[in-house]
Amino acid sequence: MKVLIIDDEKAMHLIMKRMLGKIGEVKIMGSFQETTAAYSYLNDHDVDLIFIDINMPRESGLEFAQRLRESGRQTKLVFVTSHREYALSAFDVYAYDYMVKPVVQERLHQTVQRALSERLPDPVPAEQESSVIRVLFNCLGRMEIRSIRNEIVKWKTSKSAELFGYLAIHKGGLVTRERLIEDIFGGMPRKNAEVYLNTTAYQLRKLLDANGLKGSLHSDSSHYALNLNHARVDLFSFEEGCRQMTVVEDADIERALALEQLYAGELFGDRAYPWAWSEVERLSQ
Repeated sequence: MKVLIIDDEKAMHLIMKRMLGKIGEVKIMGSFQETTAAYSYLNDHDVDLIFIDINMPRESGLEFAQRLRESGRQTKLVFVTSHREYALSAFDVYAYDYMVKPVVQERLHQTVQRALSERLPDPVPAEQESSVIRVLFNCLGRMEIRSIRNEIVKWKTSKSAELFGYLAIHKGGLVTRERLIEDIFGGMPRKNAEVYLNTTAYQLRKLLDANGLKGSLHSDSSHYALNLNHARVDLFSFEEGCRQMTVVEDADIERALALEQLYAGELFGDRAYPWAWSEVERLSQ
């Protein structure tokens, strides 16, 4: 695994090199005290994991991460900082992990091993790559889509947002038209509900197509489904983090706190969809 270190403190370079040197399959490709040189290096080299400080002169680690994401790079970023309060901002730029100094060897080892376990055995051709994140969908405490530039995308209508949320929590599974009409458009005359569903799906498809998710909304004569392979969903990240952390050890405290901050509020915020009540309660617990 190819690793890069970015920190304005030389002492931290020595500490990280010594700790990473104790972990097998890790190759440190370079260490930088500021982001400009690191960014130039990344223009010509690929790395798997970047350990980066947040408070640095000229450009912060968060600003560097945002610039990296806007360029389309999805390199795993691990923030190593003395400050806990930036955790939520770090995950807004798709942080892989967040560590508070002083770094513990066991904690570092866990992060690297997790990254190693997720590597593909062989490079994936660019035309087949499905891991490029194009948008961020936040549904904990709110209901919003953000572009890769962290700009909020305006929903076409409130029903298009509701349809998105409904399909999103089914995680790519097929949902029948009958169920959508009953849960989202119930109370309308049948013919009106069918027209409203078709119109709402059209509006949602246009919005997704315009924001890098072309073809993500599947529909046929009887079903709808939403493919979110190109989106980062805070709900999914939260659930996966909880699944991996059934027991919180001392070495996991910082990661657990960051995971807690990811839960910004109840599912879909103040949009009280009756069909989502059971999920709201489950996630709250």
